[in-house]
Amino acid sequence: MNDTNSNQINNNLNELNMRYLFVSIFLLLISAGSLFSQTDKELGLHSDGGPWKFYPATEVNDTLPKVLLIGDSVMNGYHQSVIDSLKGSANVDYWLTPVHLKSEHLFSDLAKVVSFRDYDVIHFNIGLHGWPKGRIADDEYVPLLDEYVTTIKENSDHSRLIWASITPVTEREKTELNKEINPVIVERNGLAAGVMKKYHVSVNDLYGLVDDKLHLARGDRFHWKSGGYKLMGEQCISYILEGLNEYQTIPVLADYNVVWDAPGENSLGSMPAGNGDVGINLWVEENGDLLFYLSKTDAWSENGRLLKIGKIRLSLSPNPFKEGKPFLQELIVQDGLIHIEAGEKENKVSIEVWVDANHPVVEVDVNSAIPLSASVSTEPWRTSRRKITNANELHSAYGLNGKGGPEVFVEKDTILVNAKEGVIWCHRNKRSIWQDNLKLQGLGKSIKGNQDPLLNRTFGALIRSQELEKASPELLKTQDPLKTFSVSVYPLTSQTETLKEWRDQITENALSIESISVDQRFSDHKNWWHSFWNRSYINVSTPNRKENKQVFNVARAYALQRYINACSGRGNSPIKFNGSIFTIDTENLNGQYNGFDADYRRWGGPYWWQNTRLPYWSMLEAGDYDLMQPLFRMYREALPIRKQATKTYYNHKGAFFPETMYFWGTYVDANYGRNRSELSLGMTENRYIRYYWQSGLEISLMMLDYYAFTKDSEFLKETLLPVVTEIINFYDQHWGRDENGKIYFEPAMALETYNTAVNPLPEIVGINKVCTELLKLPDALVKKSQQKQWSRLIDELPEIPTHVVDGKKMLAPAYEYSGKQNVENPELYAIFPYRAFGVGKDKLEMARQTFANRAFKQTGGWQQNAIKAAYLGLGDEAAKLTATNFNTSNKAYRFPTMWGPNYDWVPDQDHGSVAMIALQRMLVQYDEEKIYLLPAWPKEWDVQFKLLAPQNTTIKGEFRNGKIENLQVFPAERKKDIVY
Repeated sequence: MNDTNSNQINNNLNELNMRYLFVSIFLLLISAGSLFSQTDKELGLHSDGGPWKFYPATEVNDTLPKVLLIGDSVMNGYHQSVIDSLKGSANVDYWLTPVHLKSEHLFSDLAKVVSFRDYDVIHFNIGLHGWPKGRIADDEYVPLLDEYVTTIKENSDHSRLIWASITPVTEREKTELNKEINPVIVERNGLAAGVMKKYHVSVNDLYGLVDDKLHLARGDRFHWKSGGYKLMGEQCISYILEGLNEYQTIPVLADYNVVWDAPGENSLGSMPAGNGDVGINLWVEENGDLLFYLSKTDAWSENGRLLKIGKIRLSLSPNPFKEGKPFLQELIVQDGLIHIEAGEKENKVSIEVWVDANHPVVEVDVNSAIPLSASVSTEPWRTSRRKITNANELHSAYGLNGKGGPEVFVEKDTILVNAKEGVIWCHRNKRSIWQDNLKLQGLGKSIKGNQDPLLNRTFGALIRSQELEKASPELLKTQDPLKTFSVSVYPLTSQTETLKEWRDQITENALSIESISVDQRFSDHKNWWHSFWNRSYINVSTPNRKENKQVFNVARAYALQRYINACSGRGNSPIKFNGSIFTIDTENLNGQYNGFDADYRRWGGPYWWQNTRLPYWSMLEAGDYDLMQPLFRMYREALPIRKQATKTYYNHKGAFFPETMYFWGTYVDANYGRNRSELSLGMTENRYIRYYWQSGLEISLMMLDYYAFTKDSEFLKETLLPVVTEIINFYDQHWGRDENGKIYFEPAMALETYNTAVNPLPEIVGINKVCTELLKLPDALVKKSQQKQWSRLIDELPEIPTHVVDGKKMLAPAYEYSGKQNVENPELYAIFPYRAFGVGKDKLEMARQTFANRAFKQTGGWQQNAIKAAYLGLGDEAAKLTATNFNTSNKAYRFPTMWGPNYDWVPDQDHGSVAMIALQRMLVQYDEEKIYLLPAWPKEWDVQFKLLAPQNTTIKGEFRNGKIENLQVFPAERKKDIVY
């Protein structure tokens, strides 16, 4: 018999078999009596007629969860038992359909069905009707099933998905597996399992349930006796109940992993990682390349800009990331690890990338089932001296730009051509703005005896690999294809007299790190992250299914913003509010900021206290004390120059800190002003910050809170008292007293918002709070003269300013104020950060009235209304604003916490940090000896939490269904101080 005749006979047999199947199914369905009056026409579906249709539940209770079953005649055999078992517990709809993955209207109909209700669980199957040879080609099945699952996910929002595997096919009238069809079923179940794993869909293995129970098969090859359907129904119910129960389950850390199922297109799709000092933005492209930007917290250029160290490209061949191949990229937050899988099982490639938590190195480990050719290279963009001429890009050099400013040049990087150690490149500052900056501000005396912090600062990296060989100054590559290899990237910032010294240092660093086994370092790396996540946590959920996704995003975003803080908070410089170390290029970003390299950030290199402080207030209750050290260190190191500035400008003792400053402690040139003809020494040209010195008071309170939490006596002696003493001296000596002996704050400002003010509220409540906390310090560690000064200052403060609005007494920004120029609420500084009003305090209602009457009510960026609502015990308002922040994302970027730009730049570190602080203070607030538990927590949110409080106190517990459970307080004697 020739092949043509054989194929024709097989096709005829397949057609007869399918006709027999359809007739059997139709008779089965008629006998089941399952026909309802609802028609597919009303739903806009393309019905096959007869029993094949969508069946909504006949009675719907809106207070119950909603379940959808999708399947063919096998589902029809068990659907009624599912409905009966879930009666009173869930509404169950079902879609009985004979379609296969290439049916004409499948995806449009599927979208309509799954979006018919807001389903909590969708239990689905498709496959039995797609087995005939030629109907769905082998290479089509996975892409089509992938599209099927994607369609469900895109149209069902927060539904829990459960895939039911295709059931076995038996021989007719025999209790054995069909030799022709069943192998297809087995193969496709295996392929389906891979798709479901990719999308984290649960698999209800109905095949495995009955493949050894063929005596329960009906004998028509496809269907089952009542006993078989009973088993299937029971297993389906178990999976569905588990899915429904997930809504009642508080999420755990693994739930916050960020998972992507396709490569990215460019850096807008990058994933951040870091070790506190070294950071990367990593993405994978379909061309077979893995790329990442490399950054460091202290990579300061000659212009005082925080730059990237560079860009690294790893190229693999054959390409494992080709479109249509299985792909998984997952940030495993618990381990501080990016895991990537690509390709089918027989040619699968696994890549793990981690920034060593304890050493300055980025590790890229590749394992492949087949040999790969690979190359790794650096891709510099600072290849020649370049003048910045674009006005928008000049904003990235904020402080140098502006009226009368010099031309701004980006200097080139250097690639060390003869480096045998590996690929080495660097950026070396051969000039510096530091001296001119000090001279402009009348602080030239500080030049002598102090090291220029920018000159000869050199930052760069070394790429090494034991398996790849150097092919050019910029490139390492394999000589022969390999299954396993690793690449290590060692960054370094250092100030050295010569480039050779820097090269020797980076080589020594690499050799020192390599002397420790990779396995040991990876184990230590994971231990650091595990310890970090065990310090504290806030895991939130809600039984309200409509709000489940929004509330889950609150929990996940809290964890991910804390992760970002950990990735960038242990370096030699504090976290930059305007992008941290995770800025990327804007080559593919639409709009006015298009076309800039990864060094770009709005507002440039200076630190703004209003913005910088917010990540750090979130670290106290999180117990992330190590992340606070760079901020405290910067202010401690800047103290000498701030004392000199105070003496030079005002001829008295103490130290004031400006709102905007370089990390060494001075104004940026454009803010101070270059044309001094009409400005007195020390007076800024910038009216927004002329008398805005709040940073000194607030950093004082933050340090005092840090000491209250940790009782770190060394920090008290070496940092807190030296800095805070001089700040208090400034506030004591700078202003005169009125006829009543009260400090008369004038000239002054009320934050940036009112450029002219008399007796501004932030100064009054700030001094009061700081001095009150100073008086609590151990007598043995402070002088009596200091205690007298602090007590006197409290007595010399004017009353907190108030005014009457619509007949109600409220807090006011100042006694007198004018010149509105920004969008802050200065009067609310009495609530946060200075905590003069709030839960458990007098005049709470007045503070709430003030909050309700505030001029600027928006949230996002550095707006702190969510925090203040929490401090006032306004749980619903705090929850609303916090959820808004945590559910806001920039759709141009793939990673969920690339907030912004808002007022600043992407990723905006204030946006997520405000919501972090608010969420913490909704759970726990501290004042004097008291700890207020759940002072602003919404009753409909469940939570599992662990937070820190003063006196080395740890509080763990759960809040479920409106009640506190499992409350634990350490040390135990602090439990008496809990107010709930």
